[in-house]
This record gives sequence, structure tokens and C-alpha cells, in this order.
Amino acid sequence: MGEVINLNQFRKKREKAEKATRAERNRVKHGLSKEERRATRNETEHRDAEIEGKRLEGGPSDEPPKIG
Repeated sequence: MGEVINLNQFRKKREKAEKATRAERNRVKHGLSKEERRATRNETEHRDAEIEGKRLEGGPSDEPPKIG
């Protein structure tokens, strides 16, 4: 005769595994921790400020190109 299986335990184990898989996918999808986001934002702001500081005044790049 076969082994007796408690269906409630089987269901709970399956749901727990699915939840862990979903959580892992979300960690990858949404990615960065708060400190990593802050560091990335600071790097971007620093880079943008450096580029803006090197911009020449009165050049053709000050006006957006006209389309049409």
C-alpha cells in the first residue's frame, strides 16, 4: 500500500515554495537596496553637474533642434 500524504501539508509546502520563487523574482526585478539607489542617484547627479559645468554658453546646443 502507498504512503499516506497529508494534503494540507503538501499544499502549504507548495504555496511556500511558490511564494519564495515569486519573492526571488521580485528581488531581481526591483533590484537595488535603498543605499544602492541612493549611491546611484548621487553618482548620476554628480556626473550631470560636472557635464553642466563644462557646457559652453551661447553655443548651438543651448537651443533644442527644430523639427519640421
